[in-house]
Parts: sequence; C-alpha cells; structure tokens
Amino acid sequence: MALVAGGTRGAGRGIAVQLGAAGATVYVTGRTSGSERSEMDRPETIEETAALVDAAGGRGIAVQVDHLVPDRVRALVARIASEQGALHILVNDIWGAEIEWDKPVWESSLDTGLHTLRLAVDTHAITSHFALPLLIETPGGLVVEMTDGTDEYNASHYRVSFFYDLAKAAVNRMAFALGHELAPHGATAVALTPGWLRSEAMLQAHGVTEATWRDAVAHAPHFAISESPAYVGRAVAALAGDPEVARWNGRSLSSGQLAQVYGFTDVDGDRPDAWRYLTEVQDPGLPADVTGYR
Repeated sequence: MALVAGGTRGAGRGIAVQLGAAGATVYVTGRTSGSERSEMDRPETIEETAALVDAAGGRGIAVQVDHLVPDRVRALVARIASEQGALHILVNDIWGAEIEWDKPVWESSLDTGLHTLRLAVDTHAITSHFALPLLIETPGGLVVEMTDGTDEYNASHYRVSFFYDLAKAAVNRMAFALGHELAPHGATAVALTPGWLRSEAMLQAHGVTEATWRDAVAHAPHFAISESPAYVGRAVAALAGDPEVARWNGRSLSSGQLAQVYGFTDVDGDRPDAWRYLTEVQDPGLPADVTGYR
C-alpha cells in the first residue's frame, strides 16, 4: 500500500508505475487532474498516472490534493486508512515550483523563492506529519524523500540558485531526521535522487521523445548519461522489496548507486550512474563520454 505524493509526472509517475508493476496499490496525488491544472500548466494528470499503474499490474487511485493545505492531506490519509487500513510506503516527491536560475538571492524574486521553499519543503513536512502515524502502525514501513543530488555532491556544489540549493539540502536532511524518528518503530527513511531525468518537461525542452531521446545528444552531449523515470521507480521498488532495507536508514542514495546493488536496469537495459559521471566527467569539463558510466 503506497502513497506517491506528487505523482503527476516525472520521477513521481515513474515511481508510481514501477510500484504498480511490483503489485502495489498506489494512491497518486497532485494538483493537476483532468479538470484542473496546477501553476505548472502542463498536460499530465494524476488520472493518467493511475491508469499507467493499472496497466503495469497494480491498482492506481488518483486523488487531487494540494499538499500545502493541511486539511486536504489529513483527509487523504484518513481516506487511505478507511479504504485500506494501512500504509506501507510513502514517497514524498512533491515539487511543481517555478525556479529563477543564475540569480543571487538579492536579485531573485523573494515571492518566487519563498514559494519554491514552501512547495519543496513545507509540503513534505505536512505530508509526513499526517501520513507517518498510519505508516508506523505496520513494522517495515518505508519513506522515500525525493530530491536532486546526493548529500556528498550537494555539499560541494552550488545548485545554481540559493532557493533551489536550500530546498534540496533541506529534503536530504529530512530523510536523515526521519530516519532517527522512524527507527524505533521499525520503519526506514531515505533520500533518493535520480540522475539527469528524462522527464516530460526535459524531453519537450530538447525536442525529443523517450523513443528518440538520443537525438538530443547532438546538441547536449552530456545528455547521453540521462535516465528514464522508470529507473528511479525501479530503485524505489527494489528498496520496498528489500527485507534488509533498514541498512539504508537515514542515508542519501541515487538510482545509479542502487542499480549496482540490486541489479535492476533502465528501460534500455543500461545502468547509468549520473552522479559519478557528473563528478568525474561533466564538472571537470571533459568531453562527453559515457563509457563505463552506463
């Protein structure tokens, strides 16, 4: 029994579908439904994600929720408790924020920056506050805090915006804190990052589809290390199916790292290790070459 909070698109959708493929019932939440769009103004909907969960072999249940509204989140968890009686997996993937890149904090819009923090941090805290009492009723629960960048990478790299940098550091720290609070209840919390994610928005920005994504390498050579949303979804499914998942409690993990441990692959059969590639190839300014990194 899983809740993927922020499952409309991108990593959240990939995770929901792969949990469905593993046989889970997945509550998929987000602000964009078939009748209403969020401020992101994109076409993907929670109903589409739920249908993909069904097609993968699970059961998808779409619930429109703004995770900044405590009463909506409280009602969501009450519904899960009433309909299912348990919650075993919580994935906090809520985001959906406009970002101002390449501006110092004093030149950034304060309203935009603070809204970014609310969408990236407050939503996760609100959701955990209401969902974790249900999750800890059953030993073995798993909480996945979705972020961008590992602790190690983010500690030494500025993430191109004061507010974005702060948001992702906060989410990584959430997993550490939750790990301490959940351990006495037999539950595990981790922070998990995909690599260069081929989300719907990223594919659109490069003018390609998932089937033709390699065409983008001609103008963005390092895009060769990119990965589909299914890859990080398989990482979550592997964690959820690991009877020794507590070994990861409180840690910062990546999809590429976990692929080496659990043996899963991306949809093309590769195992891209983006964060090692960024550190060893892209950031030092070396020519794009994914040999040994996929």
